[in-house]
Amino acid sequence: MKTKNIVYIILAVLFFSLVAYRIVANKSAKEAGMGGAGGGGGRGAAAAGKGGPGGPGGGGMPPARVDGIIVKTTSFDNDLTVSGSIEANEQVQVRSEVAGLVRSISFKEGSNVGRGQVLVKIDDRELQAQLAQALTRQNLAAQTENRARQLLAKEAISQEEYDVALAELRQLRSQTQLIRAQISRTVVRAPFSGRIGLRSISAGEYVTPSTTIANLVNINPIKISFTVPEKYSGQIKNGSPISFSVAGSTRKYSGNVYAIEPGIQASTRTLQLRAKAPNPEGTLLPGSFVSVDLQLSTINDAILVPTQAVIPVQKGKKVFVADNGKAKEVMVETSTRTASDILVISGLKAGDTVLTTGMMSLKPEAPVKVKVVNN
Repeated sequence: MKTKNIVYIILAVLFFSLVAYRIVANKSAKEAGMGGAGGGGGRGAAAAGKGGPGGPGGGGMPPARVDGIIVKTTSFDNDLTVSGSIEANEQVQVRSEVAGLVRSISFKEGSNVGRGQVLVKIDDRELQAQLAQALTRQNLAAQTENRARQLLAKEAISQEEYDVALAELRQLRSQTQLIRAQISRTVVRAPFSGRIGLRSISAGEYVTPSTTIANLVNINPIKISFTVPEKYSGQIKNGSPISFSVAGSTRKYSGNVYAIEPGIQASTRTLQLRAKAPNPEGTLLPGSFVSVDLQLSTINDAILVPTQAVIPVQKGKKVFVADNGKAKEVMVETSTRTASDILVISGLKAGDTVLTTGMMSLKPEAPVKVKVVNN
């Protein structure tokens, strides 16, 4: 038992000795630090006064190194680029008005045809027989009406008897005209000049009014259909020039707006327009995708900033500008966007320094060191 008590006493002495040593060491270190600050620590105090927590250097935060541009005004052609598609000037699916057997086909696939040119002839032998029968009855009724008129002049018959003969003649004439109209519908003609496509029928085939014979298109001139955002609707008029290019080609074509939809599409907030462009070579084909350029106006004192400088936020868009060495948040209103810049129509003025890098990590009033780059 005595040995065990001696061990406990030794451990207690060692523990209290360690605690006493730490207290004395901490006290000595504290006194040494205070002496350095009050005596030979002038440089440390100066450093604290320059950039420490109590100095005027910005709360101890080093300035962020960012790039920026100085805003300048310039002349800017306010162009708008939108997507569109080419449509034929006129396009129709050629069909027969009556059902019957195809007697002959008078066009070559892929060729140009003129307005009124015969394309297809439908068999009309039955209608021709009906016409011959109707003409025979009409001639007989004409003779009857002629005799009745002579007898009426001699008062040999009554006016009522003559009226019956005349009515019969008129009825037969109407039937003859109806049959002739049906015969004329057996000839399928081109409704306008253009290029006819691939035929889907053959001679001897039975066709109905629902059978498509071929497609006929007029592609000189061609139409370009496209839409523009609602905010540009007041800047485009009939006759406004456009330029466009077809996908896969760098060649530029020109045309003019000729029709504007009278209302805005509520679902897309866009305005639909159509333009016409000459196509004498027939190289522009309906259905092709096009990129349309419209020149809206020229702004002489435009302010352009790099696209990356503009930050979308909940209430609109903002940029950061440098103001007395600190970042300042400015709300802006923008308009047309180009490949690298965006037009600012309010919020900035010439001479402002707009930050172009590091904006996502900046906060208002944060210190910044700006490297001005050429814009």
